[in-house]
Parts: sequence; C-alpha cells; structure tokens
Amino acid sequence: MSKRSLHTMEELQKWLDDRYRDHSASVKLISLEECRPWYYDEDSGQIRNEKGTFFRISGIRQYINGEVTAEQPIIIQNEIGFLGILTCKIDGVWHYLMQAKIEPGNVNVVQISPTLQATRSNFTRAHGGKSPEYLDYFLKMDPKDIVVDQIQSEQSSRFLGKRNRNVIRKINELLPETDTHRWMTLEQIKMFMKQDNMVNMDTRTVLSCIPYVLLKQDADCPFRDKNKFNKTASVINHRTITELYHAINDHKMLKKPETELIKLKDLKAWHMEGNEFICDSGAPFRVVFSDISIEGREVTAWRQPLFAANGMATFGLAYCYDEGIIKFLVKIKPEIGCFDSVEIGPTMQLEPGTDSGSYNDIEKLLTDRLTVNKGIVTDCILSEEGGRFYQEQNRNVIIEVEKNEIGALPPEYVWSDYGTLNILTQVNNCLNIQLRNLLALLEL
Repeated sequence: MSKRSLHTMEELQKWLDDRYRDHSASVKLISLEECRPWYYDEDSGQIRNEKGTFFRISGIRQYINGEVTAEQPIIIQNEIGFLGILTCKIDGVWHYLMQAKIEPGNVNVVQISPTLQATRSNFTRAHGGKSPEYLDYFLKMDPKDIVVDQIQSEQSSRFLGKRNRNVIRKINELLPETDTHRWMTLEQIKMFMKQDNMVNMDTRTVLSCIPYVLLKQDADCPFRDKNKFNKTASVINHRTITELYHAINDHKMLKKPETELIKLKDLKAWHMEGNEFICDSGAPFRVVFSDISIEGREVTAWRQPLFAANGMATFGLAYCYDEGIIKFLVKIKPEIGCFDSVEIGPTMQLEPGTDSGSYNDIEKLLTDRLTVNKGIVTDCILSEEGGRFYQEQNRNVIIEVEKNEIGALPPEYVWSDYGTLNILTQVNNCLNIQLRNLLALLEL
C-alpha cells in the first residue's frame, strides 16, 4: 500500500481485469418480436414493457413557430435514480468507494462506476432481483455528511426530461471491500479517465459536481498545480452568471420550441429495417433489440431495447488564459428532450454524422485544431450510459486557444471562469451532461 492510497494503480487494474475475465457477458441483437416482454403497443404507439415498468420508447416531434424542426424516437423514464458515491478519509487522504459495474451496452463490459448506480425500478425491486448494495447509505443521509446532492440531467438528445440524483456522501468508517467494490483516490480515478472507456458516464457526472469553489482549501484536489487551481476556482463572476442566465432565459422565453409525443410509426423518416428501427436521413442513432446475459448483476438475464449510435460524437471544450484566469468557452445548448428546453453545454457538441458544412466558425476552428493536433490537452474516448445505449463511445477533447482567435462571440456562446461553472453544478439542470463530463476530466 502506498503512503497516499489504499491500493496501487497496478492493483486496481488487476482487479478490473479479473472482473472482466471472470464475468461473462453476452448481448445478442434480436428482433422486436423476439424481445418479449417488450412489444410495440398499437394504442400508444410506443415500445414498452408488458408490466409498464422501466422505460418506454415513444416518438417525439418538435415545432418552432409552427414548423416541424425535428422528430425522432425518445426514451421516457419518469423516475429519478441514484448515482451515489461514498467517500472516507483514509490515512489523511479522501478515498471513494467505486464499483466495477457490468452494463449490457458497455464497450468493454466492466467500467468504474459509482458506489450505487440504481434507477428507482432497481431499488424498489420492480425487476424482482436483489436490492442494490449500499442503498441504505443514500436513503438515510444526514445533511452534515453530504458533499454533493444534486439532481442533474442525462442525455437530452435521447431521453425526455431524464434526471438522476448525483450524491457524494461522507462516512467515518472504512467499509470492507467486496469483489465488486474498491476504495480509490480521486487522483487514481482521474488517471483511469485517461484510458479509453474505463470510467463510466455516471462516475464522471457525480465527480464533476464536487463543489471546489465552496470547499476551497478543504477540497479534495488532485490537480497538478494546486495554486493555479485555487486561483481559478476562487473566482465567481457575477457578470458571467448574468451573461449565462441572460442567454438561457432569452431562449426559454423567446425561442422555446414546442414538442409533442407521437406514435413511433408516425415518424416520417423512421422505419423498421431488418431487426432495427432506423432513420432514412442519417440520424445519429438507431433502436436495436437485445437478449442479454450478464453475471454479477441483480438480474442476470433479460431482454430490452437499446439505442445504438451510428458513429462517434465529438464533445469539445475550449479554454484560454484571460488576465491569468482560465476561461472556458461554453454554449447554450437546446435539445429536444431537455427538461427545461436548454442547458449550458460545451463549446462543441457534434453528434455522429453531423455535416461539416453546418459547422459554425468556432466549430471549424476546433475541428481544424484536432486535425493538426494543435493545443490538445485532453483527448480520450469515453462511453455513454451502458444501461440504455449499445456500445456508444464518444471523443472528449479539451483544447487551449488564444482568446483573440475566437473573436466576437455569437449570442449563444459565453466565456466562463471555472468557479462560476462549478457553482452552477450546485444547481439542478444548468450544465448538460456533456459539459459536466468534460469538466470531470480537468487537471488544472
């Protein structure tokens, strides 16, 4: 055991490798007819479970000023799940109890996940399986033990208003480790984030919410240059908050689109082809149906639909130094399933198949930088949520630019210091999941 961590990186890597080797997982793509108890309900026009549990897939249509601007399938899951991490100080260093979780849609089967990752259906045992481990620690919390407790969004291009409760809870006892859980430092988790598809989306969103700006010197800060970080995180700019909310509120008040749920068979560009529900006009995803067998879960065999990406998205966050302070370029991002129509997103959020001819000048600059590998400080491929998405992985990049390269900003863009973004993670539904995931990768 090292002086600063309970386990070495080599020990943790071996544990993950062993979990991968010892637990078989099989995901076979099948037809909708073979996917019972899931079926297409003619009355509602939705793909649903016979018991009406878990989630549904509906069609959704969006209008702006009476004109149809988008339509697609969307996941409806009207429940708030737990994404919870337990933390304990060990030998003076904060450790986090992380899970090697197996999900059907994971690219590499096993990924580093929160202590508890459970939908309401999981912890009310709607599936008939075991109650999730460590659930009681999050059902019975004393506010004095809470580091983070925020309800945040999931992917609003795939879910309709879906949110999870992101929690970090302090405990005073070193809980025994199990086959599925190990204690790690924040630095170790961030080191694993540098490896493709090792740290899942749910871990990244929870850790992005650590309120450094409120904790200040007491923050668990693994960054390379803590003085630089403290200078950056100490800034909370009223003008920046005003600019961000001005752009958000303008959109909500003046540009908010209208949406309606429609039958899947009424989506004009979508149809069944073979065993998949696909789009004629190049949507970023399709709907597939799966027969799943996985060891080490509450339920070990089941069938369900999954959303499968038609390629890899690129999520990019640009930053510059402005009078010694790091500023991030963020964008007001509306999405069809967004809980309140719009959130703050990263500089660039390019879905698979996005036509390069539609890029704005800022997106062109950043994609050019990626082509020539200029100013790239972080570049990794990370998976999206493996419980609803089939092997979806996206490129996450953080890029340093000069402020004068960007020039005058379009109205949907704002330069923001880190402290302001960090304080906004303490508010429900401000930063979208793509931006929160990128902030989790930072090593200021």
